[in-house]
Amino acid sequence: MGTFFVDVEIGDPQGAEYIVVNALVDTSSTHTSLPEGLLRQLGVQPRAERLLWLANGERERRPVGQTMMRWEEEEFMVPVIFGSDGAPALLGATSLQAFALVVDSEMERLVRAEAQPW
Repeated sequence: MGTFFVDVEIGDPQGAEYIVVNALVDTSSTHTSLPEGLLRQLGVQPRAERLLWLANGERERRPVGQTMMRWEEEEFMVPVIFGSDGAPALLGATSLQAFALVVDSEMERLVRAEAQPW
């Protein structure tokens, strides 16, 4: 599957202010990862730390918090990793699942899936 970027709105924890972020769709990442400076600008506070496997094979402990995300007309609180400020924003699987989005790799876009009740 190829990689592609999408615009997603990242909000403060209260959902009062949103910033459009161009994020790489990364279905192999559990959580969405955003630059630490952006999250702190929005008032997102770390709640815990997670040990992560990075794309280069290294392991790194990073803070994790939660904040609002908006996709089209829906808003959900999602977990977010405080990524390095120089790293790209990554849209991970938990955020995709919250919005019931699946990857259309042929058209390089996200589309709604019908949520299963089980």
